Amino acid sequence: MESKFRIMPIDGGICAVDGIYASGVNAGFKKEGFDVGFIRSEKEMKVAYLFTTNKFQAAPLKYVLRENIKTTNFILANSKNANALTGEEGINDIKEILSYLSKKIELKNPIMSSTGVIGVRLDVEKIKSAIDKFDFNEKDSKKFAKAIMTTDSFEKEVAFEVSGDFGVFRIGGVAKGAGMINPQMATMLCFITTDAAIPIEDMYEILRENNELTFNAISVDGDTSTNDSVFLMTTSNAPYFKEAFKEALKAVMLKLATDIIRDGEGANKLVAFEVKGAKNKNEAKQAAKALSNSLLMKTAIFGEDPNWGRIASTIGASGVECNEHTLSIKIGDILVYDKGNILFTPEIEQKAHNVMKKDSFKISVDLGIGDGEFIAYGCDLSYEYVKINAEYRT
Repeated sequence: MESKFRIMPIDGGICAVDGIYASGVNAGFKKEGFDVGFIRSEKEMKVAYLFTTNKFQAAPLKYVLRENIKTTNFILANSKNANALTGEEGINDIKEILSYLSKKIELKNPIMSSTGVIGVRLDVEKIKSAIDKFDFNEKDSKKFAKAIMTTDSFEKEVAFEVSGDFGVFRIGGVAKGAGMINPQMATMLCFITTDAAIPIEDMYEILRENNELTFNAISVDGDTSTNDSVFLMTTSNAPYFKEAFKEALKAVMLKLATDIIRDGEGANKLVAFEVKGAKNKNEAKQAAKALSNSLLMKTAIFGEDPNWGRIASTIGASGVECNEHTLSIKIGDILVYDKGNILFTPEIEQKAHNVMKKDSFKISVDLGIGDGEFIAYGCDLSYEYVKINAEYRT
């Protein structure tokens, strides 16, 4: 008999899960606000993770892979410094920091995560000073979410309680990211906690599958960071039902992924690029990602210009199989091109323009060739993006 379940939003972020503690403090990396944070579990958690495919992976990622970490009870995170391209010294800095942390609290395979400027070694003493300030029994997911922010304008967190005839479990997540966003597995970090007793093989299977539909489907600027990380951790204290967990994890990851797009550096609009009728799923993804990464698309979205020719041109240049006589394009619900017929009258243009004035909308393309489909998510490119990144280190 098929099990029914409910996914209900709750407060608490990563701390909505019993036995999880988190907080953030200021160590001086930022002039004000939190810049170093922690996640702590009362018991050792199974952990699954996905890392960037950028060949210059940062030191914290290399450390996790070298140590082959499969369980943990502590994550230490900092912003404003990526600890990337710092060589063996970057690894040694992590070891020194974690050794200092071990004098304050019992650790089991601790993990360090960093985000910020590339090519600068960590200020070890500042992070030690942050550790001295930690209240390890604090449960404040928002403080941790703020501590990992760099150019983000708001903290990103979410939590759900899932119930059914199998019982009840909880899942929560926090993420950061606003620029250098084009995950291939943004600068993006994501931490997800749950109490569902999910087997480790299911953790990786479901995490990878949902990652393809969420974080791997977003782009702010087409750049892939050295530090992109998604961590899924479980205390295994509650029942597990695969179908329910899969849906709940997707809800967490999609909410955080679209929040990253909404907060894209200088962004004003969240756009879903839906491609249907492609030869296969891979070609649908290739075309959808081409649309989300196109600078001409991004500037048209910023200008609220329903220039459907840019949509068609981007599809044609993406390398997928396509034909103008099977192609259809919609902006919102407004059909602007249909299988060789140009429908772009002044009235249709005005309706499409009105759609593009909204904070979020969808651009739909039907290639009319096969049954492949995929949705990518992107944003506009504004003057503010240039200003933020021109002044990133100054």
